[in-house]
Amino acid sequence: MTDTSSSLRHRFRRARVHWLALGLLALGLAAHAPAQAALFQDNPALRPPPGARVAIVEFDDLQCPACAHANPLLQKAVAQYHIPWLRHDFLIPYHNWSRNAAIRARWFDLKSKTLGDDYRNQVFANQSSIYNTNMLIEFTQKFAQQHGIALPFAIDPEGKLAAKIEADKALGNAIGIHLTPSIFIVTNNPSVPYIYVQDPDQDLFRDIDRALAISRPVQATRTAKHPRR
Repeated sequence: MTDTSSSLRHRFRRARVHWLALGLLALGLAAHAPAQAALFQDNPALRPPPGARVAIVEFDDLQCPACAHANPLLQKAVAQYHIPWLRHDFLIPYHNWSRNAAIRARWFDLKSKTLGDDYRNQVFANQSSIYNTNMLIEFTQKFAQQHGIALPFAIDPEGKLAAKIEADKALGNAIGIHLTPSIFIVTNNPSVPYIYVQDPDQDLFRDIDRALAISRPVQATRTAKHPRR
Protein backbone atom coordinates (compact mmCIF):
# COMPACT_ATOMS: atom_id res chain seq x y z
CA MET A 1 0.00 0.00 0.00
CA THR A 2 2.86 2.34 0.86
CA ASP A 3 4.60 1.71 -2.47
CA THR A 4 1.34 2.21 -4.33
CA SER A 5 0.59 5.49 -2.54
CA SER A 6 4.12 6.75 -3.21
CA SER A 7 3.79 5.88 -6.89
CA LEU A 8 0.46 7.71 -7.16
CA ARG A 9 1.86 10.81 -5.44
CA HIS A 10 4.83 10.77 -7.83
CA ARG A 11 2.56 10.48 -10.89
CA PHE A 12 0.34 13.26 -9.53
CA ARG A 13 3.33 15.60 -9.08
CA ARG A 14 4.50 14.86 -12.63
CA ALA A 15 1.04 15.61 -13.98
CA ARG A 16 0.92 18.91 -12.09
CA VAL A 17 4.29 19.94 -13.52
CA HIS A 18 3.16 18.94 -17.00
CA TRP A 19 -0.07 20.97 -16.86
CA LEU A 20 1.71 23.93 -15.27
CA ALA A 21 4.19 23.95 -18.14
CA LEU A 22 1.35 23.83 -20.66
CA GLY A 23 -0.40 26.66 -18.85
CA LEU A 24 2.71 28.85 -18.92
CA LEU A 25 3.18 28.08 -22.60
CA ALA A 26 -0.41 29.06 -23.33
CA LEU A 27 0.03 32.31 -21.44
CA GLY A 28 3.18 33.03 -23.42
CA LEU A 29 1.42 32.44 -26.73
CA ALA A 30 -1.50 34.58 -25.66
CA ALA A 31 0.87 37.38 -24.76
CA HIS A 32 2.30 37.43 -28.27
CA ALA A 33 -0.38 36.35 -30.75
CA PRO A 34 -3.70 37.96 -29.85
CA ALA A 35 -2.21 41.12 -28.32
CA GLN A 36 -1.88 42.98 -31.62
CA ALA A 37 -5.46 42.12 -32.62
CA ALA A 38 -6.76 43.67 -29.42
CA LEU A 39 -5.19 46.99 -30.38
CA PHE A 40 -7.44 47.47 -33.41
CA GLN A 41 -11.14 47.37 -34.20
CA ASP A 42 -12.13 44.94 -36.92
CA ASN A 43 -13.32 46.83 -39.97
CA PRO A 44 -14.42 45.99 -43.54
CA ALA A 45 -11.48 48.10 -44.76
CA LEU A 46 -9.18 45.41 -43.35
CA ARG A 47 -10.15 42.91 -46.05
CA PRO A 48 -8.59 42.09 -49.41
CA PRO A 49 -10.46 43.28 -52.51
CA PRO A 50 -12.72 40.76 -54.29
CA GLY A 51 -10.75 38.02 -56.00
CA ALA A 52 -7.64 38.46 -53.82
CA ARG A 53 -6.53 36.12 -51.04
CA VAL A 54 -4.16 38.60 -49.42
CA ALA A 55 -3.50 42.33 -49.69
CA ILE A 56 -1.49 45.09 -48.04
CA VAL A 57 -3.48 47.86 -46.36
CA GLU A 58 -1.41 50.88 -45.37
CA PHE A 59 -2.19 54.12 -43.56
CA ASP A 60 0.54 56.68 -44.20
CA ASP A 61 1.54 60.34 -44.30
CA LEU A 62 3.63 61.58 -47.23
CA GLN A 63 5.79 63.70 -44.92
CA CYS A 64 6.45 60.86 -42.46
CA PRO A 65 10.12 59.70 -42.52
CA ALA A 66 9.19 56.22 -41.27
CA CYS A 67 6.68 55.93 -44.14
CA ALA A 68 9.38 56.97 -46.61
CA HIS A 69 11.66 54.30 -45.18
CA ALA A 70 9.00 51.57 -45.45
CA ASN A 71 7.82 52.53 -48.94
CA PRO A 72 10.59 50.75 -50.95
CA LEU A 73 9.97 47.60 -48.90
CA LEU A 74 6.27 47.73 -49.73
CA GLN A 75 7.04 48.27 -53.42
CA LYS A 76 9.35 45.26 -53.37
CA ALA A 77 6.75 43.11 -51.60
CA VAL A 78 4.03 44.02 -54.12
CA ALA A 79 6.35 43.21 -57.02
CA GLN A 80 7.42 39.90 -55.47
CA TYR A 81 4.05 38.60 -54.30
CA HIS A 82 1.78 40.29 -56.89
CA ILE A 83 -0.77 41.29 -54.25
CA PRO A 84 -2.90 44.45 -54.06
CA TRP A 85 -1.69 47.46 -52.10
CA LEU A 86 -4.46 49.64 -50.66
CA ARG A 87 -3.15 53.00 -49.46
CA HIS A 88 -4.96 55.36 -47.09
CA ASP A 89 -4.08 58.86 -45.91
CA PHE A 90 -3.56 59.33 -42.19
CA LEU A 91 -2.22 62.85 -41.78
CA ILE A 92 0.04 63.88 -38.91
CA PRO A 93 -1.30 67.23 -37.59
CA TYR A 94 2.05 69.06 -37.25
CA HIS A 95 3.33 68.19 -40.74
CA ASN A 96 3.30 71.37 -42.82
CA TRP A 97 2.92 70.02 -46.37
CA SER A 98 1.60 66.45 -46.19
CA ARG A 99 -2.03 67.52 -46.62
CA ASN A 100 -1.24 69.39 -49.83
CA ALA A 101 0.79 66.42 -51.06
CA ALA A 102 -2.09 64.03 -50.34
CA ILE A 103 -4.50 66.26 -52.26
CA ARG A 104 -2.14 66.35 -55.24
CA ALA A 105 -1.69 62.58 -55.12
CA ARG A 106 -5.44 62.13 -55.28
CA TRP A 107 -5.63 64.58 -58.20
CA PHE A 108 -3.14 62.40 -60.08
CA ASP A 109 -5.29 59.39 -59.12
CA LEU A 110 -8.03 60.96 -61.23
CA LYS A 111 -5.73 60.64 -64.25
CA SER A 112 -4.81 57.07 -63.34
CA LYS A 113 -4.24 55.17 -60.10
CA THR A 114 -0.81 54.17 -61.39
CA LEU A 115 0.11 57.83 -61.85
CA GLY A 116 -1.12 58.72 -58.37
CA ASP A 117 0.90 55.93 -56.79
CA ASP A 118 3.96 56.91 -58.83
CA TYR A 119 3.62 60.44 -57.44
CA ARG A 120 3.43 59.09 -53.89
CA ASN A 121 6.50 56.92 -54.45
CA GLN A 122 8.43 59.86 -55.87
CA VAL A 123 7.42 62.10 -52.96
CA PHE A 124 8.71 59.51 -50.52
CA ALA A 125 11.93 59.07 -52.49
CA ASN A 126 12.54 62.85 -52.51
CA GLN A 127 11.07 63.62 -49.11
CA SER A 128 14.29 65.02 -47.65
CA SER A 129 14.40 67.78 -50.28
CA ILE A 130 10.74 68.78 -49.85
CA TYR A 131 10.92 70.88 -46.69
CA ASN A 132 8.02 73.29 -47.20
CA THR A 133 4.89 73.85 -49.30
CA ASN A 134 6.74 75.88 -51.95
CA MET A 135 9.19 73.05 -52.52
CA LEU A 136 6.25 70.65 -52.80
CA ILE A 137 4.62 72.85 -55.45
CA GLU A 138 7.88 72.98 -57.39
CA PHE A 139 8.30 69.21 -57.13
CA THR A 140 4.71 68.59 -58.24
CA GLN A 141 5.04 70.89 -61.26
CA LYS A 142 8.20 69.07 -62.33
CA PHE A 143 6.50 65.68 -61.89
CA ALA A 144 3.53 66.80 -63.97
CA GLN A 145 5.78 68.16 -66.75
CA GLN A 146 7.69 64.88 -66.88
CA HIS A 147 4.41 63.09 -67.50
CA GLY A 148 3.07 65.61 -70.01
CA ILE A 149 0.31 66.86 -67.73
CA ALA A 150 -0.78 70.45 -67.23
CA LEU A 151 -1.72 71.25 -63.65
CA PRO A 152 -4.84 73.37 -63.11
CA PHE A 153 -4.67 76.66 -61.21
CA ALA A 154 -6.76 75.13 -58.40
CA ILE A 155 -6.15 71.47 -57.60
CA ASP A 156 -9.22 70.88 -55.45
CA PRO A 157 -11.55 73.88 -55.79
CA GLU A 158 -14.62 72.11 -54.36
CA GLY A 159 -12.80 70.28 -51.58
CA LYS A 160 -13.85 66.84 -52.80
CA LEU A 161 -10.33 65.41 -52.62
CA ALA A 162 -9.79 66.89 -49.16
CA ALA A 163 -13.04 65.24 -48.05
CA LYS A 164 -11.70 61.84 -49.11
CA ILE A 165 -8.57 62.46 -47.08
CA GLU A 166 -10.67 63.32 -44.05
CA ALA A 167 -12.69 60.13 -44.62
CA ASP A 168 -9.46 58.13 -44.55
CA LYS A 169 -8.46 59.84 -41.32
CA ALA A 170 -11.83 58.98 -39.78
CA LEU A 171 -11.45 55.39 -40.95
CA GLY A 172 -8.03 55.15 -39.32
CA ASN A 173 -9.41 56.59 -36.09
CA ALA A 174 -12.27 54.07 -36.12
CA ILE A 175 -9.80 51.20 -36.52
CA GLY A 176 -7.65 52.58 -33.70
CA ILE A 177 -4.58 53.75 -35.58
CA HIS A 178 -2.27 56.16 -33.77
CA LEU A 179 0.93 56.19 -35.82
CA THR A 180 2.29 56.01 -39.36
CA PRO A 181 2.97 53.88 -41.16
CA SER A 182 0.34 51.42 -39.97
CA ILE A 183 0.61 48.38 -42.22
CA PHE A 184 -1.75 45.42 -42.23
CA ILE A 185 -1.51 42.20 -44.21
CA VAL A 186 -5.18 41.36 -44.70
CA THR A 187 -6.54 37.93 -45.61
CA ASN A 188 -9.77 36.34 -46.79
CA ASN A 189 -9.73 34.04 -43.74
CA PRO A 190 -12.42 35.21 -41.28
CA SER A 191 -10.57 33.55 -38.40
CA VAL A 192 -7.45 35.67 -39.00
CA PRO A 193 -8.63 38.67 -41.05
CA TYR A 194 -5.40 40.61 -40.71
CA ILE A 195 -1.85 40.64 -39.39
CA TYR A 196 -0.44 43.95 -38.14
CA VAL A 197 3.16 44.47 -39.27
CA GLN A 198 5.05 45.47 -36.15
CA ASP A 199 8.40 46.16 -37.85
CA PRO A 200 8.40 46.37 -41.67
CA ASP A 201 12.17 45.78 -41.87
CA GLN A 202 11.95 42.51 -39.97
CA ASP A 203 8.36 41.33 -40.34
CA LEU A 204 6.84 42.43 -43.67
CA PHE A 205 7.79 39.48 -45.87
CA ARG A 206 7.37 36.96 -43.07
CA ASP A 207 3.90 38.29 -42.30
CA ILE A 208 2.90 38.08 -45.97
CA ASP A 209 4.07 34.45 -46.04
CA ARG A 210 2.01 33.75 -42.92
CA ALA A 211 -1.05 35.42 -44.44
CA LEU A 212 -0.74 33.43 -47.66
CA ALA A 213 -0.41 30.21 -45.66
CA ILE A 214 -3.68 30.80 -43.79
CA SER A 215 -5.67 32.38 -46.63
CA ARG A 216 -8.35 30.50 -48.49
CA PRO A 217 -8.35 29.62 -52.19
CA VAL A 218 -10.27 32.09 -54.30
CA GLN A 219 -13.32 30.48 -55.84
CA ALA A 220 -13.56 31.00 -59.57
CA THR A 221 -16.68 32.87 -60.59
CA ARG A 222 -18.78 30.86 -62.99
CA THR A 223 -20.60 32.68 -65.73
CA ALA A 224 -24.14 31.45 -66.08
CA LYS A 225 -24.92 30.15 -69.53
CA HIS A 226 -28.33 30.90 -70.92
CA PRO A 227 -29.80 29.20 -73.99
CA ARG A 228 -30.18 31.35 -77.06
CA ARG A 229 -33.70 32.54 -77.77
